[in-house]
Amino acid sequence: MGLARAWSVALVGVEGRLVEIEADVGGGLPGFHLVGLPDAALNESRDRVRAAIVNSERDWPNERIVLALSPADLRKAGSGFDVALACCLLAAGGTVEQNALDGTVLLGELALDGRLRPVRGVLPSLLAARRAGMRRAVVPEAALDEASLVSGIEVFGAGALDDVLAFLCEGRALARPGPVAAPPEPDPPDLADVVGQDDARHALEVAAAGGHHLLLVGPPGTGKTMLAQRLVGLLPRLDAAEALALAAVRSVAGRLPPSGAVSTLPPMIAPHHSSSMAALIGGGSGTAKPGAVSLAHRGVLFMDEAPEFGPKLLDALRTPLEDGQVRLARADGTACYPARFQLVLAANPCPCAPAHDRDCVCPSLARRRYLGRLSGPLLDRVDLRARMVPVTGLSGAVGEAEATAVVRARVLAARAAAARRWAGRWRTNAEVPGPVLRTAFALPRAVVRPIDAGLAAGDLTARGADRALRVAWTLSDLAGRDRPDREHVETALFFRDRGA
Repeated sequence: MGLARAWSVALVGVEGRLVEIEADVGGGLPGFHLVGLPDAALNESRDRVRAAIVNSERDWPNERIVLALSPADLRKAGSGFDVALACCLLAAGGTVEQNALDGTVLLGELALDGRLRPVRGVLPSLLAARRAGMRRAVVPEAALDEASLVSGIEVFGAGALDDVLAFLCEGRALARPGPVAAPPEPDPPDLADVVGQDDARHALEVAAAGGHHLLLVGPPGTGKTMLAQRLVGLLPRLDAAEALALAAVRSVAGRLPPSGAVSTLPPMIAPHHSSSMAALIGGGSGTAKPGAVSLAHRGVLFMDEAPEFGPKLLDALRTPLEDGQVRLARADGTACYPARFQLVLAANPCPCAPAHDRDCVCPSLARRRYLGRLSGPLLDRVDLRARMVPVTGLSGAVGEAEATAVVRARVLAARAAAARRWAGRWRTNAEVPGPVLRTAFALPRAVVRPIDAGLAAGDLTARGADRALRVAWTLSDLAGRDRPDREHVETALFFRDRGA
């Protein structure tokens, strides 16, 4: 009996940390001791590992067993360490040679009969193993499709602990990932289905072209949800890095499709207004899990009936809207998740929400209070506001509006113009810092005079002025101009005044 080492990966948010597992067998009364800040699920691994080893017809050492997970000050969570613990223990007992474990990362949960069960976070774990210089990895067979997304490291899939041991001891072949065919992605709904709403359609196009946040206010049945659902169809497909970052978040959340295919379609997440803080922002017991804002990364977060969400939920969006990420601090550590999304809020003008304002029975104070649930600091971060009007006729209207393909072509051209201007420093106009727009890309004083007047009158905050400038640049890109003129600035201010 002696000492052995194996490797696995601990996840903190979507970032993986290589964990060295050491096993010391021998000396002292029989017992099993697991150290290194394990959580409850990892602490229970002692029973799973023992049963899996015994049921795989391997000898369980009847001696003192100490398993240490390093770094010792990093909280380890989940059942994904089971396979590494079992192999390290058997290596300390002489069943597995230490050199067979060197450079190998082991991931997977053990069933009592020795089967390997899939775990969450295989994709970010393998990315971390590759960064740490590991040469190969063994994962559950069910996770091979997900593992195939990572290049630069040899990946093998095993169905049981017996297979892993035969691979390590005898060099027996294991399953390898094959090509993953991406399933056909459904076409998003067409913008031509929306009847009327010219102002709102224009606002949607501007939002798509510049990555701006949008508020839609209007009576029920006017098409707020229809418009929001069609925003995804106007956005460009995700590039490889964006798609992989989104897949890593989905993997940690357990939302990656079984096929493991990476989707390039921007996500659209629409949480219900009864959602909890953990469901919207992220959280949960132990290490914080990603919420809706992270699952909507590089896509759309649609909050229908926005005033029905709790004030704390709505105000919790303010930091992600500014930073493009969520930092969730817990006693176990701080998890950081990406959250660069476009926010679309939809709201009725009042609690009773009749089809026409003339039928409203709400007193003026009730109307103010209702939309007042959307706080000023939150609305200050929303670039575009559009008022929806009741539809007055359907006959002959369907099919007359521009289709998604037509509008998307203009959006892509505007985004390409912005990409050339920002030279890779920022992806969209909405991400450009205000000081850059006011200095290196400053507009003539005559052009920005409406913004200066709004600041002087107290109608605009400094943040609102920067956001109006970003919208003006997007309007200029859509018009094919090199820089905004005064009309673009006035239009940007018009969209900030509408709807609220």
